[in-house]
Amino acid sequence: MTIHKEGYTSLALCVLLIFVSNALIQFYYPDAHTLKWIVYILSGLLFLIILQFFRNPHFKISAEEHQVLCPADGKVVVIEETDETEFLKDRRIQISVFMSPINVHVNRNPISGVVKYFRYHPGKYLVAWHPKSSTENERTTVVTENSDGVAVLFRQIVGAMARRIVWYVKEGDVVEQGAQFGFIKFGSRVDIFLPLGTKINVELGEVVKGGRTVLAELSPLPPKGVSKEAAKGSDGVGAGVKGAVKGKKKTA
Repeated sequence: MTIHKEGYTSLALCVLLIFVSNALIQFYYPDAHTLKWIVYILSGLLFLIILQFFRNPHFKISAEEHQVLCPADGKVVVIEETDETEFLKDRRIQISVFMSPINVHVNRNPISGVVKYFRYHPGKYLVAWHPKSSTENERTTVVTENSDGVAVLFRQIVGAMARRIVWYVKEGDVVEQGAQFGFIKFGSRVDIFLPLGTKINVELGEVVKGGRTVLAELSPLPPKGVSKEAAKGSDGVGAGVKGAVKGKKKTA
């Protein structure tokens, strides 16, 4: 466990604030022992909160070509079929993971492959579980295509508290599954859009771990001349996903 590089400035400012506030209390109120203890306790709590928010756990990544790793720690709040209109222009299965302020906020590549598309979108700061946050909030959109030609789109989305997105990828980059692609400060959400026919391994309300939880298993693209419907057969995605997510959305 280490401290993420995105937290160095915040930690330095926190330490400076604690030092200055405690020095002022000691100088102006040397005999106010109760007040000093209150400030000491609050200072310690503030430092611990900042420290845990920017924690960067290290663990072994088990990369598998057809598995989709969770891009962030948090809770699954959406599993539904929807239209992806920005780049893919087709029907997809959307999985959304809400990150609370106590979660690790490192974002990881769900699959290995080549970054085919990247865009940063300025926007609003609606609460992360708002239905329109995926299209109206400040966000980034990344599309990675694996060696089978399967494209997965994922978004970093700010919330009411999160006001800064950091990303480390650009179009043309070759990325590794589980490697860090970004960071969102102070709570937010990550959306991932998977092809129809993908086997979903998580449920609404499930607590997931970035880089460790296997969200789904991709199906390879059908051979040329074979339609997706024929390749999927009668199972498709409908019964598996629609039946499991009849409620579709759940707030954190």
